[in-house]
Amino acid sequence: MLIGKLAARTGAAERQLRHYERVGLLTAARRHNGYREYDDSAVDTVRRIRALLAAGLPTRTIRTVLPCATGDGTVHPCPGVLDLLRNRLATLDQRAAELATARQALLDSITVAERAAG
Repeated sequence: MLIGKLAARTGAAERQLRHYERVGLLTAARRHNGYREYDDSAVDTVRRIRALLAAGLPTRTIRTVLPCATGDGTVHPCPGVLDLLRNRLATLDQRAAELATARQALLDSITVAERAAG
């Protein structure tokens, strides 16, 4: 199938599909005119990529995790994958804590400003 049909079937933009190919997550054959030709399995691959992106994984991690993921993004144990996922979770937890601290500081500033105004 051509890139437009794959985009329509997966909800991904053509630009995203080209990016997935550039970073090694998706492969396409080329027609004699240079058009990308995807096989039917590309639909499931794109769905897995999008599910893993939605879970907060960067594309460099997805390259390793993708062969172990099902269509809905569920990951089966593969060598090294659990360590990658645990490391990513730790990074997300750290970012969440930093955001919570920043949020509280902002809330405190708003409270002080409201009291001063009132």
